[in-house]
Amino acid sequence: MKKEKNTTKIPWWQPSLVLFGKLSGWIAGPIVIAVYLGKWLDKKYGTDPWLFILSVGIAFVVSSYGIVKDSLREIKRIEKEAKKAKEEKKENNNY
Repeated sequence: MKKEKNTTKIPWWQPSLVLFGKLSGWIAGPIVIAVYLGKWLDKKYGTDPWLFILSVGIAFVVSSYGIVKDSLREIKRIEKEAKKAKEEKKENNNY
């Protein structure tokens, strides 16, 4: 007797688009904030362009960290799903 799966079907492309959105957000979000913040700080303190460059550099580091963190999380999730699928296939072959 086979087990019934009680899962909703999602389109095959949806997880890829969600991951693309997350990673793009890690690129665009901190950089856009850093550009405006850096320009504002330079105007306020008269340090043109040093605080701008510093804020963009910090944003680059934050973006890199976020991308690596989310990528590793997704890799672990994919490996877990592959292991689970392999075990299910092995169970089904035993019946």
